[in-house]
Amino acid sequence: MRSGFVSIIGRPNAGKSTLLNALAGQKLAIVTPKPQTTRNRILAVVNAARKGSRPAAQIVFIDTPGIHKPANSLERKMMQEVHAALEERDLLLVIVDVTQKFGPGDQFVLHLVESQAPRAQRAPVFLLLNKIDLIEKGRLLPLIERYRQLHSFAEIIPISARRKQGLEDLLDNVIRHLPEGPRYFPPDQITDQPERFLAAEMVREKALNATCEEVPYATTVVVERWEEQEKLTRIAAAIYCEREGQKAILIGKGGQMLKKIGTEARREIEGFLGTRVFLELFVKVRDHWRDSRQFVEELDWRKQLDKL
Repeated sequence: MRSGFVSIIGRPNAGKSTLLNALAGQKLAIVTPKPQTTRNRILAVVNAARKGSRPAAQIVFIDTPGIHKPANSLERKMMQEVHAALEERDLLLVIVDVTQKFGPGDQFVLHLVESQAPRAQRAPVFLLLNKIDLIEKGRLLPLIERYRQLHSFAEIIPISARRKQGLEDLLDNVIRHLPEGPRYFPPDQITDQPERFLAAEMVREKALNATCEEVPYATTVVVERWEEQEKLTRIAAAIYCEREGQKAILIGKGGQMLKKIGTEARREIEGFLGTRVFLELFVKVRDHWRDSRQFVEELDWRKQLDKL
């Protein structure tokens, strides 16, 4: 039996959350085309059965926010999540988008990996070349060779997280590099996230996808009430933004935008919980909440649980 913690890091929109969901076999992390969608470490427990000479394993994958240079309290908190994931793992997956040119952002990611000495240097580092379904095959070998010269990766694996290409090869190599160990979680547990946090993230995803470019970065969702009945779960959630103009966009003409967000979120939450859901959404303005260290800290679901 092998087990361990495997952190996934990379630039915004490299495909970290798509990969986590594909490996988990279900949606645990929200996915949108907009950068910095993921704001927390998201954990997925994958139990792999014995396969030929490959031993059984429990792999705890950790999705992280996209690596960037922080400009406010929210972004500093996001980068704290990245650093924590770099410390708490047995193996590191660095994922890159092969459709994008190598640039300063990629160099910053590699610098971050190399700077996590001395513990990080003792743990294997894989490079995942993601979105290979979107480029010509002839471009792969030059990319692999370039990255080989930049860092000593234990493995370089081309994948398409969206199409689930190369994931079995990735799983085999991950297990091969993990130490022997026990199960850290029961076989039926797939994440450490509470249902109320997942529901809040589903609402935020729908708001991100439904609204214009400016609003998403200034939006967060907090579940204020959660009541479980025999056949119905009642949820009241607040969508926070920073300005009255953003509030007007989120509500929409005659409340149509908020209704659309609520309808789409309710359907997904019902599928996740397996019960009927009554979802109430409110939009609240909190000026410059992304710059408020106290408010950003309160958004951490671990701290929210302590208050329940």
